[in-house]
Amino acid sequence: MTALLWGLPGDPTMTAVRRALAVLRTPVMFLDQRRVLDTTVGLRVGRTVEGAVRVADRELDLTTVGAVYLRNHDATRVPAVREAPLGSGAWRHAREIDDSLTVWSDVTPALVISRPSASASNGSKPAQLREIAACGFAVPETVVSNDPAVIRDFVSAHQRPVYKSTSGVRSRVRRLEARDFDRLASVTTCPTQFQEWVPGIDVRVHVVGAEIFATRITSTADDYRYATRQGLPRARLDADDIPDDIAVRCQQLAARLCLPVAGIDLRVTPDAEWFCFEVNPAPAFAYYEAGTGAPIASAVAGLISAAETCACTDRPAPCSSQG
Repeated sequence: MTALLWGLPGDPTMTAVRRALAVLRTPVMFLDQRRVLDTTVGLRVGRTVEGAVRVADRELDLTTVGAVYLRNHDATRVPAVREAPLGSGAWRHAREIDDSLTVWSDVTPALVISRPSASASNGSKPAQLREIAACGFAVPETVVSNDPAVIRDFVSAHQRPVYKSTSGVRSRVRRLEARDFDRLASVTTCPTQFQEWVPGIDVRVHVVGAEIFATRITSTADDYRYATRQGLPRARLDADDIPDDIAVRCQQLAARLCLPVAGIDLRVTPDAEWFCFEVNPAPAFAYYEAGTGAPIASAVAGLISAAETCACTDRPAPCSSQG
């Protein structure tokens, strides 16, 4: 069996997993998205989906894949395709490769970290919040609207709330300042998510199979990932031990969302109440690993390698429900 990795070689998280798999001597085929124009995928659809992927002169029978690790981006934006006209042959080829591998990743019996259908939970933050609350976490009071009057009512009831994207596209979390009030009318062109500000300490939890890695983040920034852009010191990251009941909830939440690996954003208030803001289905954990020394990449590689030793028929069917 072979592990199939799909993404970009410059991605620190992908690099960390590749190195950890090399230590375990796990057979790997890495699909470098920069070479998308040299890549072909052929699928045969019957009672099962079979086929092969070829990059230049190397071909992989997809039925021999035991595990898949996805850190893929939009292939139409890689340098080899980005300058091509929309709808050109190069653009269509890149899109077809993306579509074919995405479909296959959703139906293969191999372990997939993480299936595109499961990752879709991150595409709607309000919908994901319902799943989070169902696992017993407190969630911030939230409003999503393109009506300035609705937003102003929410703002008047919550001192300096935060605002951010409702989608899975990475965005910077910001506190609403007085200077932003004149811009509230702009929500008419893009529904925006506003949430109450929750005081406390950020904790990022990575769930990797049965393992939990918690990182306590110390920062005065609205969004610790961008502290230096605010002229503030870089966030301090420390390995942390979280209460057993919170660890169990994190495991349950990852399972509910059908995610073998997940990055869960928590905040613990001064009153020891645990809030959960969102769940990342493809966490860039290299940042946290570098700050704490936690062996997250090794755990992910171990999960992949363990799947490699199992026959596909021994693994459970793909998760089809988030309920």
